[in-house]
Formats: sequence, structure tokens, C-alpha cells
Amino acid sequence: MRFLTLFILFFFFAVPLALSQDMRVMMIEAQKKKEKELLRKAKQEKQKAIKEAEAIEKAILKDKNALLKAISMLRKENNLLKKQRNSLYKELNQLIKQEQKLSAQRDKKKQDVEELIGVIRTKAKELCSLLDKSIQSAFFPERKKRFKPIINKLTFPAIEDVKAMIDILFQEIVLSGQVRLIKGASFIDRCGKESKGDVLLVGNFEAAYRTAAETGFLIYSPASHRLFALSKLPPYRMVKKLNRYMDGESEDVPVDVSKGAALRQIAYRLSLLEEIPKGGPIVIPILFIGLVALILIIERAIYLFKKDYKTDPLLDQFISELSKGEWDKCIELCNKEKEKPIFRVLLSGIKASSKPKEELEEVLQEAILNEIPKLERFLSTIIILAEISPLLGLLGTVTGIINTFHVITLYGTGDPRMMSSGISEALVTTMLGLMVAIPVMFLHALLSTKVENMISKMERGAILLVNTLSQLRNSE
Repeated sequence: MRFLTLFILFFFFAVPLALSQDMRVMMIEAQKKKEKELLRKAKQEKQKAIKEAEAIEKAILKDKNALLKAISMLRKENNLLKKQRNSLYKELNQLIKQEQKLSAQRDKKKQDVEELIGVIRTKAKELCSLLDKSIQSAFFPERKKRFKPIINKLTFPAIEDVKAMIDILFQEIVLSGQVRLIKGASFIDRCGKESKGDVLLVGNFEAAYRTAAETGFLIYSPASHRLFALSKLPPYRMVKKLNRYMDGESEDVPVDVSKGAALRQIAYRLSLLEEIPKGGPIVIPILFIGLVALILIIERAIYLFKKDYKTDPLLDQFISELSKGEWDKCIELCNKEKEKPIFRVLLSGIKASSKPKEELEEVLQEAILNEIPKLERFLSTIIILAEISPLLGLLGTVTGIINTFHVITLYGTGDPRMMSSGISEALVTTMLGLMVAIPVMFLHALLSTKVENMISKMERGAILLVNTLSQLRNSE
């Protein structure tokens, strides 16, 4: 058993060793065959390469002369090209310098052009602003449209645009120096409606209109390029002057050199009747005083006029008849004109003609003194009313100032319109008080002068009567 086991183990180990030795021998032989084959192929390829090299060498030797000729020609061409290259380099340098010079000129001209374009656009804006403010644009609204692309930088300003600017500017200069009457022109009336009528343009200063119903001034609106009638009509004298000028009957026309600023004041101007209610309750007694004073002045003026009407020629007639001794005619004349104070005085003197001179003078003086109160009646009342009216105006001024300070206390000075009522009351009452006092005092002075003249006439007549009677007595 043990022997069998040993035999088996020997068999397992000996057989692989024998097999491995055989395989090694076979591999060595195969590798040798492979090397021989490779050597054979290498020899063949070497022979082939040698043949090809010899063929190439022959070809090279064959083309050597042609290549040398080609190299010579290429060198010549190379030298020629180098010369051309140097020449081109010089030309390039010159062109670069010329380009730099031209670029500098271009940049300068570009800057000049841009500056010129900026000037043109600026002038276009100024021209558009001028046209917006010009009253002529109400009749030429399309002039501004030409320059909008230039101002908005949408187009490059061409020479035609510059010429158009010049033409429009000269047109504006010509129109601003003309006075034109445009028939059937359209404008916005005082009711805010489109209307047509005769429009008078006085240069660029003002515009006036005339329709079948009214005549007034127009205000130009730069925003809409339209003419709008003033909300209030001008005074009658201005209307009359405008109508006469439009009809060619006069060379005078009212002109607003402020281009509408003064005309706008017409819309805010208040008449006397509109100012009176702003004076408050003090206005009522001032107006009442003015009315009473006016009535008294009219009454005194009529009375004095009637009492002094044609007294000078009648007095001369009386003295003439008296110097002739025509007593009856003198008495008849005095009775006929006895409504006049001077003849009542003279009649009193004739009735006392038989008395001595001193008594006659006293009678005449007494008659004159009796007439003076009738002549001076209401004059003191008139002067008192004239003195009271400015005092009432001052009272209204104080009241208005008090109201103004009361408003300032409550609301401060932030809104001047809240204080306007008190200021108006203060100023209007003073104005009305002076408006009453000044003419009343002036008329009172005239009436006083008239009374003094009538008293002087009575004294002169009395003196003439006394002197004439004295001469008659001396002649007898």
C-alpha cells in the first residue's frame, strides 16, 4: 500500500517535469525559426532600400543643375522682392504719416463740424423759442415743425435747414415791423368759443380784434399758438381809438410794449362800483355824505347863478338912469329884479335916499348884511361834510387794519389772500373818503368865491349909489 502511494506521488511529480522540458525545447526552436525569417525579410528590405536610395540619388544628381538654376532665380527674385518690400515699407511709412496727418485734420474738422452742428441746434432751439413767443406764430404755426428733427437729433442739419432758418428769421423780422389788419382771422372769444373777425397786429407787441358785437384786445398763448380774447373789454376810449385806427381814420393806437403784461391788468382792473363793496360798512355813511354834499352844492350853485345872472349890465343901467334923475325907472328896475340881492340892497338905498349920507350908508350896510346869510346858506354844512368824509375813511382804514391783524393772529401770514379783504377795506374807505372830500372842498371854494364876488358887487353898487346921490345933491 505504501509502495502504491509512493508510485502515485512519483507519477504526479515526474510527468509534469518531463512535459515542461519538452515545451521549452519547442519554443526555442520556434523562436530561432522566427529570427531567421526576420533576418531574411530585413535583408530583402535592406536591398530594396539600397536600390531606392540609389534611384533617388541618381534623380537628385540628375536634377541638381535644374535646382541650382532655380535657386539662382529664386535668389534674384528674393533680392527683387526685398527691394520692392523696402520701397513698399517707405511708401507705407509715408502713407502712415499721411494717414496720421489726415486723421488729425479729420478729427479737427469733425470737432469743428460737431461744434457747428451744436451751434446750429442751439440756434434752432433759440429760434423755436423765439417763434413760440412770437404772436406771428398764431398765423404761421407750421414754421416750428421744420426744426423739430434737428433739435431732437433725428437728422443731420443740412444747408437747406440753415437756409430755412435764415428765411424764417428774416420773415419774423419783417413781420415784427409791420402793422397788419387781417380780415376773417380766427381766435378764441371771451366765452371760450372759436370766433372770427378783424384782427389787428401791431408788430409783435399786441393784437386786437373787432367783431360785429365788440372790440377788444387779444392775448397770445405760446403753448397752443392761439389768440385768446381778454376776459374784460378795454375802456371806451381805447375801444374808440382801436375802431378809428382799424377804419383808417386815425394814426394813434394804444400799444402795450410789454407784450401783453399790461393788457392782462385790464382783466384784473376793478371799476369804482366793483371797488365800493370791498370797503365794508363804513362806505355807506361816506357815500351818504357825498350825496348830501352834492345835493347842497347843486342847490347853492343854481341859487347863486340865478341871483347873479346878468347883474353887471343891469347895474350899469341902474346907475345910468340914476345919474339922469330917473327915479321911477330905477325903482321899476329894482322891483323887476328884486329877486337879486344887489337890487334889493339898491331898492333899500333908494327908499332912504332922502336921509343923510351917513344914515344912507348904514341902511345899505344893513341891507347887505341881511343878504349875506342867504348867500352863505349851507356853505358851512358843505365844508363840515368835506371834513367828515376823510375822517370816516380813516375810521374804515383803522377797522380794516384791525381785521387784517385779526386774520394774521388766527392764520398767520402764509396766505396773503386771506388778508386782502382787510387791506381792501382799509384802502377803499380812505380812497372814497378822499374822493368825496377833495371835490366837495374844491366846489365849496368855488361857491365861497362866488358869494364873495356877489358881496363885492353889492358893496360896489351901494358905493355907486351913495356917490351918485351925493353928486345929485351937490348939483342941486
